[in-house]
Amino acid sequence: MAPHAALPDLAGKHAIVTGANAGIGRATALELARAGARVWLACRSRAKTEPVLAEIAAAGGRAELLELDLADLAQVRRAAAAFLAQDVPLHLLVNNAGLAGQRGETKDGFELAFGVNHLGHFLLTTLLLDRLEASAPARIVNVASASHYQHKGPIDWARVRGKTRSVTGLDEYAVSKLANVLFTRELARRLYGTRVTTYALHPGVIASDIWRRIPWPLRSVARAFMKSTEDGARTSLWCATAPALAEHSGRYYDDCQERRPSRAALDDELAAELWKHSEAWVAGPAT
Repeated sequence: MAPHAALPDLAGKHAIVTGANAGIGRATALELARAGARVWLACRSRAKTEPVLAEIAAAGGRAELLELDLADLAQVRRAAAAFLAQDVPLHLLVNNAGLAGQRGETKDGFELAFGVNHLGHFLLTTLLLDRLEASAPARIVNVASASHYQHKGPIDWARVRGKTRSVTGLDEYAVSKLANVLFTRELARRLYGTRVTTYALHPGVIASDIWRRIPWPLRSVARAFMKSTEDGARTSLWCATAPALAEHSGRYYDDCQERRPSRAALDDELAAELWKHSEAWVAGPAT
């Protein structure tokens, strides 16, 4: 399949796309549904998700809302349980939701970007791993960013706790995106031989709601150089469905091409350490 060709037939496949109410998540979910997959739109807001559900239905697809707030680990557990209770297979998990340029902390006391972009997705993914393995072949697609190159490592584990410290929040965003790539690689190592494969990607700089908290003058100028959400979804869809990638796992892609991630992202010890910390943090109250 060429990078921008029609998707393969996904009839009978089941997919979850986080952050599917807008931006590249919406475009990804819509195209998966058009190709025949039954898609769960994992989002916080029912009101904001209903128009996308209607759009998918009008296109002849099947989609449902899965209420998910990645900034609340208890709610992530409820979302995973709600999906698992439906007793259906899971062939594709697209961890797409994210935020950038925002400051704050999650309900569980983690820096906002790290908590949403990495830790919430870490918990969701690990809770769904058994179902993914039982449904194999299956894929996990993590929407990272070229911003991961900006953080050279190591990760300051104390700094991912509490409120955002930088003025713009972009330093923390880079750390969270590095975590996405490290998580993808460590997942690939742990899932070797299961026929569940993993992919990290840079979608391009996208004119989407992820930048909604950036001051308007800067945002309006930046948008002139950004890709559309439809163009931004191409690499997500490529990683999710391309037959040519079926035997690959743990790799990083940009513009539907494999790229070498940063040196820090290739640090296997750092990936294992991130997993260890993340596993402990989602197991109970932050300490």
